[in-house]
Amino acid sequence: MARIALDIDSTLHHYWDLLDELSQRRFGISLPYREQTTWSITRLEPDQLKALVEETHSHDNVVDAEPYPNAVETVRHWHERGHYIHITSHRSDSARAATERWLERIGMPYDDLHCSYDKVTRCVELEIDVLVDDSPVNLDRAREQGILGATIIHPWNADVVDDNAVIGARDWAELREKLDRVLNRRGRA
Repeated sequence: MARIALDIDSTLHHYWDLLDELSQRRFGISLPYREQTTWSITRLEPDQLKALVEETHSHDNVVDAEPYPNAVETVRHWHERGHYIHITSHRSDSARAATERWLERIGMPYDDLHCSYDKVTRCVELEIDVLVDDSPVNLDRAREQGILGATIIHPWNADVVDDNAVIGARDWAELREKLDRVLNRRGRA
């Protein structure tokens, strides 16, 4: 069976709208999703971005997030087939309790949860086979470690998918189809 790691923000749920809404409310700065073609958010000062990320990871914002369509069903499908599910997020440990509550609320099965600023090191420690993440930085680092990368395609990570270095999909239904084919070829269905 495969060991699958899953990011949360912009992977299990659409994070960007909340970030944009809070940026407009707090700083009067719009963060148009389609214009975010790099991993860096340059319209905000570093301290502004840090404050927004902390706010997006507050208890209520975490617990109230809605998963992408088919995300929970796909992960449940993998878990029921015996795949190990590791949830990993670039969140501070203070967001862990809210994250656990959210995962329970949406019915997301998982074997391990890790809130850390270095996901790939933890994935290596856990001998993860597949990392599903939106960060091109994490996807590149995973590939360097021999971990297959997969993602929901966003404007900021389309290049890494275009290079055929990562399995990319428009949504969770397509991602499930593509990853199931890979898992089946590896004899890990």
